[in-house]
Amino acid sequence: MRPLARYAALHRYVELGQSLGLDPVALIRAGGLDPASLSLQDRWVPAAAIADLLERSAIASGNEDFGLLLAERRRFANLGPLSLVIRDEPDVRGALRVLSRHENMYNEALRTRLTEDNGIATIRLALDLGGPGSTRQAIELAVGVLHGLLRGFLGSEWQPLEVRFSHPAPRDRRTHHRVLGSHLVFDADFNGILTYATDLDAPNVMSDPQLRAYAQQLLDSTPDARTTTTLDRVRELIELLLPTGRCSADQVARSLGVDRRTIHRHLAAEGETFTTLVDSTRAELARHLVANRRHTLTEIAELLAFSAPANFTRWFRQRHGCTPSQWRAAAGTRTE
Repeated sequence: MRPLARYAALHRYVELGQSLGLDPVALIRAGGLDPASLSLQDRWVPAAAIADLLERSAIASGNEDFGLLLAERRRFANLGPLSLVIRDEPDVRGALRVLSRHENMYNEALRTRLTEDNGIATIRLALDLGGPGSTRQAIELAVGVLHGLLRGFLGSEWQPLEVRFSHPAPRDRRTHHRVLGSHLVFDADFNGILTYATDLDAPNVMSDPQLRAYAQQLLDSTPDARTTTTLDRVRELIELLLPTGRCSADQVARSLGVDRRTIHRHLAAEGETFTTLVDSTRAELARHLVANRRHTLTEIAELLAFSAPANFTRWFRQRHGCTPSQWRAAAGTRTE
């Protein structure tokens, strides 16, 4: 399976795209992504699809600094549960180590490495998309986010010794200088940031020692993307795609960056088929939707991709031994 990244990587993408005269929704759809899912930051999609979207957006807008402009709009919380732990590390070094150790929680393609030598700390970033593809904008987004994270810890007056990129310099460097400072190196042998090692000893003013243990427990209880199975990923995509009417093995395979046969092979290895997984996921969603009364039964039939309410009622009775109306009435009695 190709590496995945969270939709959080595109936080405020639509806003930036509109400000630059783009049609961001059209670009998202053209890349095989779902515009409605941008609000679901913890959803996973192929990292290559995000990188490709950023490249196409840079070309369409004529802005070589598109990734960096997006990094400016990122917030600490976009790291998800990981942000809670990083915030309570006692110093910058501890925060960077946690970030590196658990980077797969937000981006499976990202590789972060911290080294220290002769008083200089070097933080290297690399992206492995699992195949060919341009990464310039995704790298600048990642470096920009890291720079913002360090500035959040070290204060707005902090400046890196150097910021390095392995790609060529843009024609216009004004955004790079404004965001990253004046010490920029392009066509370098790696992407990353250099700073004094003593900066890493700076105390984290956001840290709360009493909350640190709790935050670590929260992180430990959160599933690591590396342990997430294909079954988990497919089930999540089925939940996402059912209301759109595009829930097919082909569509799920495209969303995961593989072919249909690969999906079937992985599911078979876990004792499942795509059809049975759709049916069980649909049944779980149906029970929840019918019980909470937010939607009418006709709306629920549409959300679960049934061609008619009668078909939904018949399927529900076969699955649960009663009609949706009877289930809803019983659920109301249980909550009173």
